[in-house]
Parts: sequence; structure tokens; C-alpha cells
Amino acid sequence: MPSPAADLLGAGPLTNTGLGLGSNIGDKAGNIARALELLEERGIIRLSAVSSIYRTAPWGYVEQDFFANACAVGETRLPPLELLAATNAVEIDMGRQPSVRWGPRLIDIDILFHGDASFAHVQLNLPHKDLFERAFVLVPLAEIAPHLNLSGRSIAKAAARFSSELIEKWDASGRRR
Repeated sequence: MPSPAADLLGAGPLTNTGLGLGSNIGDKAGNIARALELLEERGIIRLSAVSSIYRTAPWGYVEQDFFANACAVGETRLPPLELLAATNAVEIDMGRQPSVRWGPRLIDIDILFHGDASFAHVQLNLPHKDLFERAFVLVPLAEIAPHLNLSGRSIAKAAARFSSELIEKWDASGRRR
């Protein structure tokens, strides 16, 4: 059940935010669903839309199992670095272990954007610095926010560039649709 705005953590203004979620260990779809539940239960974000889950090839380090990826949008009261700490806590509480960069992970939660503003810090850059280069983020984000523009760029147009890549919706059993 979504958290009312009054139950959200933080004292800041309600800010639209986007998250990218991925998993390639265990019950991939279940891991994403559980992460979304924890984000809402803990008052980190009030979700307004969640994409389908997509079956995607590994990116970066390719010698690993396929990923389940999804995006979610909603509102938060947390400023960027506090939101990062809260999403990292969900990852750790779910059992994410340190791994090689872009390696296998039980759950990965990336902050894609936080309002309309740019944010640059050693720990976090917003909008996400690789957002426009990753089909596994753009396609699910365009599904739920086709009119979204970030840094003057259309998410839908950016996602269309990747129409030839292998990114498929899949059901909870992991079968291709």
C-alpha cells in the first residue's frame, strides 16, 4: 500500500524521482518486487508507476547471467544523498554483497533523476550519468514516463534509439513473452 506523503521520510519538498532496479541472482523478479515494497514500507518513496520487468543481457561485465530490470517513478522528501543512503540500505538489508563492477547482484537500485535539477557529487550524479546509454533503463523508463525530458532530452526518443537491442518483457517465471 503506498505511503501517504505525510509518512515519507525527510522534511524536504515532495520531489519527483526515478529509480532503476536490476537483479541477476536468485528470484530476479521477486528481488525487484521486494525492493519496491521495502522502499515504500520504509517511507523512502511513494511510487506512482512501475514498469514491466525486462529480461536484459549483462552490461559492462558480460560473463554472468541475464538481468531482470525495471524502473519506477514516484515522490520523495529525501534530498539526493539521503535518498542514496536509503536505497543502499535496502540493497544491503536484502543481502547484496560486494562484487566486481557491473557484476552479479541480488539487487541494484540506481537513482535516475531527482526533480529537474542536476546534482553532482563524488557519490552521485543526477540525472544518472549513463542513463542515456543504457537500453535496460531507457526502455522501461519510457514505458512509464514517455513524456519525461531530462537535461533537455526526451526519454522516449532516447529509448527508440535502442529498438534493435535485445530487451524483452518477461513474466515472473523468467520466460520470454
